Amino acid sequence: MSVDEVSHVTSKDNPLLKELRKLAHDPGGYRKAGRVWLEGDHLCRAARERGVRPAVAVFAESLWPTARHEWSAAAPKTVVLPDALLAAVSGLESPAPMGFILDLPARQEVEPSAPTVVLDRLQDAGNVGSILRSAAAFGFKQVIAIKGTAALWAPKVLRAGMGAHFGLRLIEGVGIDALDALEVPWIATSSHRGEWLHRAELPFPCAWLMGHEGQGVSAEIEARASRHVRIAQPGGEESLNVAAAAAICLYASAAGADARDAGRL
Repeated sequence: MSVDEVSHVTSKDNPLLKELRKLAHDPGGYRKAGRVWLEGDHLCRAARERGVRPAVAVFAESLWPTARHEWSAAAPKTVVLPDALLAAVSGLESPAPMGFILDLPARQEVEPSAPTVVLDRLQDAGNVGSILRSAAAFGFKQVIAIKGTAALWAPKVLRAGMGAHFGLRLIEGVGIDALDALEVPWIATSSHRGEWLHRAELPFPCAWLMGHEGQGVSAEIEARASRHVRIAQPGGEESLNVAAAAAICLYASAAGADARDAGRL
């Protein structure tokens, strides 16, 4: 894209700014808009590294003179805003001087054999984003969010995920019956029953079931799990934060799979 094709917006009533305000502050606003707002250099780079091309790239006037050399061809449309206008729509305490507007990815079907994490009505956006990050790090390619789970593309989930969204197959807002398509073993965590995680030989691929922060996995889903495991807590706490528990379980799966693969060499 040439410099001549860049748009400079100065009015706070511009339709683009109204859209950005909605996307930045309404957790589920992306569903109606069909577009997602990525705020900040890190998320924009993560998207670009995964081959995601935004619909619109947005820059603060103070950043654009230096950013144009790297980012001028990032999107088919580039908009430059006064710093104050871009800061006014930000959802961050320290507003970022750039962002991308992405078209919401098309809805995907469940991949039956994929290593999967199932999120059952998790409410906290930070927990959800953290679990997505762990899933991507430990080789779990698919995340299925049951209805009632925090919106996967909400701004706070995006920030907590730190770019993990772009390496995952994300399926959200589905009922429990969507899990019928999974052909991998289901594993549920528990604070009071099941085998100890550090002693278990875990199947891989598998589907880890992670439940509501207070209520845990629903009885209907838990009853269909083929395995139940619990995490040793020698310090004596009653339970772990769900994001911490997920990280431990997903790591155990990945480490076990790597060890078995190494043994076959």
